[in-house]
Amino acid sequence: MDITFHGTLAAHFDSLNPQSPYAPPDFEWEGFIHCTDGERRLADTLTAYYRDSPGDWLVLYIDKGRVEAEIRYEDPERVFPHIYGPLNRDAIVAVRALGRTGDGAFLAPQRDASQTLTPPAERGQV
Repeated sequence: MDITFHGTLAAHFDSLNPQSPYAPPDFEWEGFIHCTDGERRLADTLTAYYRDSPGDWLVLYIDKGRVEAEIRYEDPERVFPHIYGPLNRDAIVAVRALGRTGDGAFLAPQRDASQTLTPPAERGQV
């Protein structure tokens, strides 16, 4: 699997119809879904933009090979893919809580070859 990550507030994700494609709150005006390749880069990016944002956060593990919408890398390093359309739920292969430090910094999600990903269905999402 070719995994990319997307961070979102748990309250937003859990409020959505699990039978409908996923879209973040800012999708209507941005027109795409921000993603990040690499666990450490995800944590750094979320910390830079959302350190002071209260609430519980989730990380969506997205299999880029399953995404039906167009994916574009618009950064020269090709680290931040944008998904130009709502995200089909079968591309979300896992959903996990994101840890944070006492000062609000995000911790990198854990993943290695021996780790089993938590399916979205275990969060009540399909």
